[in-house]
Amino acid sequence: MIDFPINDADNHMYETVDAFTKYLPDDYQGIIKYVQHEGRTKIAVKNAISEYIPNPTFEVVARPGAQQDYFQNGNPDGKSRREILGKAMKAEDAFFAPAPRLTRMDELGIDRTIMWPTLASLLEERLVDDPRASHAVIHALNQWMHEQWTFNYEDRIFATPVITLPIVEQAIEELEWVVERGARIILIRPAPVPGFEGTRSFALPEFDPFWEKVVEADLVVGMHASDDGATKYLNVWQGGGNGEYLPFKTQNAFEETFRSFHRGILDAMLSAVCHGLFNRFPALRVLPVENGSRWVGPLLDALAHTYEMNPQLFPEDPVTVFKRNVWVHPFHEDDPMDIVRLIGADRVLFGSDYPHPEGLAEPISYVERLGELPHDDIAKIMGGNLAHILKLAA
Repeated sequence: MIDFPINDADNHMYETVDAFTKYLPDDYQGIIKYVQHEGRTKIAVKNAISEYIPNPTFEVVARPGAQQDYFQNGNPDGKSRREILGKAMKAEDAFFAPAPRLTRMDELGIDRTIMWPTLASLLEERLVDDPRASHAVIHALNQWMHEQWTFNYEDRIFATPVITLPIVEQAIEELEWVVERGARIILIRPAPVPGFEGTRSFALPEFDPFWEKVVEADLVVGMHASDDGATKYLNVWQGGGNGEYLPFKTQNAFEETFRSFHRGILDAMLSAVCHGLFNRFPALRVLPVENGSRWVGPLLDALAHTYEMNPQLFPEDPVTVFKRNVWVHPFHEDDPMDIVRLIGADRVLFGSDYPHPEGLAEPISYVERLGELPHDDIAKIMGGNLAHILKLAA
């Protein structure tokens, strides 16, 4: 019996075709556009056609949970991605707007949710060579998101404006803009930050003025899976590769195995701990979302070993620091008992990835995966922890 609120840390909107362009300033018109390519509509960034998401208009989409069995039980028959996804469906209004989404949430038994963008996860990597353009496009996206979804819809849907970091002063301006409009949570890409003189970690002291504002505003920092730029590293091993990350196309054995390590979020959290971000800002609340939980054990093992051998390198025990500042959202196919044993039920979040095909068709079915836990721990994971992090009434 479910006698507690269900707060979902991972729901998604599908962006309308004007999401990135409606509010673009004149100087950047044409930097994002939809084009016809081989009989299909594609998105182009700086005139480079992207295949990152096969159907960027989202008129037709894979059904929610289409890949659920694939992720939970594997693929012993070697089916193709198309065979696994099955027949597509016409996208519903609930995927594009908050009012119909609330109706769908009621049908699914979800009380509150964090609402992440979908197509927006391609933007920053494709604009790494143009920091000013990155800030302009992200601001245009946030303007659209606020108009379409708001950042707090009826205290039940919390859309996540994106903050891009290349120019710290502009990142602070964007942060202040979204805070003024009610944002509770922001989305920071778990990746090195591009700049005019190369890339660097968001955890370096250069960014402290930004993080000070985050703490002052009492915001939650979401680090949702995205194109983190790892394809550049893969291409070093593969002699050039395909040029862009294609998450919905099965690649070779090397790339598929490499991606399973979730190096983007692992390295991001390694940097946050080892570059001292969490020591300088112990009140930061960070949510790695849709990155699974299998990366956590290897990270904590490595931190513990390094601390044992070189304690002078750390102002605090790094494992303790991680457990203080980070909450983890396991995939539905991960064993939740593993992550609970590692960091405790207080630091684990439920997220369904609805309506994406990789997620759960029936989100509250995740309760069944937690059957070994005490009732109070199940209630925390299924909603209580997220309410606590967002500082919402129970």
